[in-house]
Amino acid sequence: MIQVLTLKLFRTELKTRMPFKYGIATMVDLPHVFMQVTLAIDGRIHEGISADHLPPKWFTKDPAKGVADEIRELERVIAQAAALAQGLQADTVFDLWLRLHRRMERWRKETALPPLLVHFGTSLVERGMIDAFCRAKGVSFARAVHRGGFGIRLAEIHPELRDFQPDDLLPVEPRRDLVVRHTVGLADPLDAGDRASAIADGLPETLEENISAYGLKHFKIKFTGLTDLPRIGRTLETIAAAKSPKVGFTLDGNESFRSVAEFRGMWSAIESLPQWRAVREGLICVEQPFHREVALSDGTTVGLKSWAERPPLIIDESDAEFDSVRLALDGGYAGTSHKNCKGVFRGIANACLLGLRRRVQPERVFLQTGEDLANVGPVALLQDLAVQSVLGVESVERNGHHYFRGLSFLPAEVQAQMLAAHSDLYRRHERGFATLAIRRGMLQVGSVVDAPFGVGYTVDLAAIADQYS
Repeated sequence: MIQVLTLKLFRTELKTRMPFKYGIATMVDLPHVFMQVTLAIDGRIHEGISADHLPPKWFTKDPAKGVADEIRELERVIAQAAALAQGLQADTVFDLWLRLHRRMERWRKETALPPLLVHFGTSLVERGMIDAFCRAKGVSFARAVHRGGFGIRLAEIHPELRDFQPDDLLPVEPRRDLVVRHTVGLADPLDAGDRASAIADGLPETLEENISAYGLKHFKIKFTGLTDLPRIGRTLETIAAAKSPKVGFTLDGNESFRSVAEFRGMWSAIESLPQWRAVREGLICVEQPFHREVALSDGTTVGLKSWAERPPLIIDESDAEFDSVRLALDGGYAGTSHKNCKGVFRGIANACLLGLRRRVQPERVFLQTGEDLANVGPVALLQDLAVQSVLGVESVERNGHHYFRGLSFLPAEVQAQMLAAHSDLYRRHERGFATLAIRRGMLQVGSVVDAPFGVGYTVDLAAIADQYS
């Protein structure tokens, strides 16, 4: 028997080293929160932690709503999840999560808040419970998934998986290295000519510098409309010049289009760029080009299915409910993204659904990509990588190391702990701070895979953040 005893919240404020413009928002600072979850497992007390940014203009993309209001909403759903989790009991971690999810669903319907926002709170509790369980049992996340330790019942999320276990449809072994898919934000300098003044903090700034420093071969290019065409062309030219034999890229439409006709016009313009021919074979997919209000509507899905030559499209922000991915696949999309903020067990179930569909429809392309919300250590990034490796995602968008100066915001002793526990994932920069060790465009994640839930040491939350609940 497992029971949730207490949940504590901690918060710290982070500032970016350069602006991150995504869609209608430009991030320059934001809160980063931690949750400490205490469980009683078979009568013994165990603690786990989770963490994430509170990014405005992603969970709800309302241009009329203020940033401070959106952050307060995020804090509200986290607090509600903590309150509703208090005292919950179940035989497995999966059942604990499912009971909390159902409680949060009832509350969501009372408040009329969107599901993506509400279940961000659910996901923070879920991750803390997973961490506590893995530490209590002395097992890695991968081992708990494959040996049934969490008690996952896939059919609770996707009914067609009723005859399957995660072991049947996930890769046999977790990945121990991942390709870094570098984000090209809407305001990022592509070369020295775009830069007003150098940051001079020891890390690369322009796209050219990042390619040179990290040996990058995969990229994520953000765009919002026809006005971005010259920038897209320059970006494609820059990544083609990287001369990697395995250049790959995704295009992120940031929910910018309201109809298939509008996006088809954009896509035709992209394919007409003179730089397109050199890199077009490297296209992985286009992410969420349609606003979430219309992405899964009949008008959009009918239009997609009638467009035979469409590029592979996936949903991201529209993946908010249990049936979202099924609706997307039936409506002409190729798949979805995974981010821990959308739910770990949901991500596993989605991966299994896509795996089954590949068996049944081998002629179709089915995709699950790894995406990012500028995740950083010492907790959130590692837990996300642990899940991505189990899902078998090869190309994972990472940009927290680009928009934040490594782990320089943490006390020196915490950085030293990270370097000691995860020397494959982090390195000590020449200027002394811990930063991601990206080599030949890859991250080594063996220490993350082998840790309980990504993090291989006990994080002292009081040393890095202020408790507020």
